[in-house]
Amino acid sequence: MGCTTFGITKSASADGSVIVAHSNDGFGPGEVGTAVREDAMVFSYVPAQNFTPGSRRPILYDPNSGGEFRGSDEGSDNDSIVLGYIDQVNHTYGYLSGSYGMMNEHQLLSGECTDYARIHPDAESDKRIFYSSELSNIAMERCRTAREAVALVGSLIDDYGYYGTGETLIFGDPNEVWVIEMCGGTPSGTGGYWVAQRVLDGQVFVAANEFRIREIDANETSNLTLIFSENLFDDAEKMGWWNRSQGKLDWTATFSAGEYSHPYYSLGRVWRIQDRIAPSMNLSPYVDGPFTTAYPFSVIPDRSINLTEAFDLFRDHYEGTKFDLTAPPAGGPFGDPYRKWGPFDEHDRLYPGELKPGSWPRPISTDPCGYSYVAQAREWLPDSIGGVCWLGLSSPAETCYAPFYAGITKLPAPYLNGSHWDLDFDTAFWPFEMVQNWARLMYVEMIPVIKAEQVRLEGKAMSQKADIEQQALELHKKDEISARHFLTEYTNATAMENLES
Repeated sequence: MGCTTFGITKSASADGSVIVAHSNDGFGPGEVGTAVREDAMVFSYVPAQNFTPGSRRPILYDPNSGGEFRGSDEGSDNDSIVLGYIDQVNHTYGYLSGSYGMMNEHQLLSGECTDYARIHPDAESDKRIFYSSELSNIAMERCRTAREAVALVGSLIDDYGYYGTGETLIFGDPNEVWVIEMCGGTPSGTGGYWVAQRVLDGQVFVAANEFRIREIDANETSNLTLIFSENLFDDAEKMGWWNRSQGKLDWTATFSAGEYSHPYYSLGRVWRIQDRIAPSMNLSPYVDGPFTTAYPFSVIPDRSINLTEAFDLFRDHYEGTKFDLTAPPAGGPFGDPYRKWGPFDEHDRLYPGELKPGSWPRPISTDPCGYSYVAQAREWLPDSIGGVCWLGLSSPAETCYAPFYAGITKLPAPYLNGSHWDLDFDTAFWPFEMVQNWARLMYVEMIPVIKAEQVRLEGKAMSQKADIEQQALELHKKDEISARHFLTEYTNATAMENLES
């Protein structure tokens, strides 16, 4: 049902870390009981590996891509369809993955959101084999920097084709944040389209289910802040979507189909985060259609953003604004911020961007959320210690974030399984989901209790962080493996304490 993602550059954060955040906000397609990836709150630590020369990497079909599979394996298990193969590299990096790649051992971070593009092509073996999920995982396996990641993703789209919905991926490393947006639908049916833009240091980028990159100059020769696929301009002219007499090409207006549902579904979340961090800009919550230029690609925050404030950006229901979902009468007597979504709130490919009577504003913290995380990269620490992914299950407003370091070698068992559909208190998802469910019975009374626990548990982890990292650093100076084992034990114990508290 649509994710929210943001990136904070190092000069915009309070401690000089780069931050990339992502909320995985969907049930995924299919009926109850179907095994599709976005239904599952399943995380994995993929270890670093070595491969013999000539090895090939399989590319798996993603059933949550919005593109059907076309090929000889139709009707088989969607999670095991191999669309094609690419050459494997000699060595891949270890990384943490969920529905998408999250963080690797070299502090490369990633976030994602789905977008509507003009065309959503189907997957086809050896013709259109990539969707953003596999692209993000391969970037985690092969790249150390955000700049390397967007270049690799772009080249894979060019060479092997792209299927499914439009997508936004954020990549961050200890020094930079880059955004790459992509879609399929070329006249030849192969390849795809993509554009990548660097977020200027000192600024913050946010996306929420609509492309965010705007004007591109066909005559631009520098690749310091903007790179794009070579076929972008010629194909836009062939399809009658743009011509050179118009000057610069507006990526979003040209290749996007607009909003998921209406302007207060996607752009409402962009406005809310930008307005919270830069209220001096006096941004209006009201927009004139999905292609407004009222909200810039990135903004300079009024003051630097600390980790707790980054968590709070995900915990928002428009409190204190005209769209406050806890307010009466719609919030009911107990301020429940969540809504039963009706037909006017659903994704609408036929009439995207149209504001329909009866629609609700889409909050940042939303009921169907499976998990969210706020990941940090810090250049002054070794990679295994400097990268930390603060992960929470269920809706951000009612979860508690626990730190997972880049140097860990395994995850605690409750994080390895989980589903919206199968009640199981031995998984990490369901204890938090039940907290959210019970809180809705009398939200105004229960959320202060939940917030107090968040302050206690997250505060404890933050207060211990300097000491834990110093201990890990001392071990790292002697033996990196010992440091990684220490971080794994600490991470797993802290994650389990959150579940058991």
